[in-house]
Amino acid sequence: MGIERDIKQNRFKSEHQKAGINLMFTVRELEHRHFQLLKKFGITPPQFNILRILRGQHPKATTVNDLIDRMIDKASNASRIVEKLRIKGLVERHTCENDRRAVDVCITEKGLELLNRVDEVEHEFYFGLKHLTSEEARQLNELLDKGRGSRE
Repeated sequence: MGIERDIKQNRFKSEHQKAGINLMFTVRELEHRHFQLLKKFGITPPQFNILRILRGQHPKATTVNDLIDRMIDKASNASRIVEKLRIKGLVERHTCENDRRAVDVCITEKGLELLNRVDEVEHEFYFGLKHLTSEEARQLNELLDKGRGSRE
């Protein structure tokens, strides 16, 4: 008994309902762990998400609109998050040369150093998932993609 014990519910309408509830419960648990881990570094999960995206683009800049398209939480206010990261010295903002209405954002050396420190303890966040074999993790990824309808 896994989810049944965790939420103290023994019966579900269907396996699909149970899977949905189990998924939502698991996501909340992972989000909580992620928040607690990143709190030690003085950043939030959406700030981490933007820094991670920018590290992938480094040394090139990217626009705020591109960040919005690539963020995990689409409801996040990317402009506000970028400004908070700029104040912390983790990113820089510049007017885009090609489109004066757009803003280019790039990660700073300080931002890269912070991510390197997070990388050293990232295993703490994935602790529960480490119980899966690589094959099970691959299967889970396929099932999650299929559940979202984004399987090709």
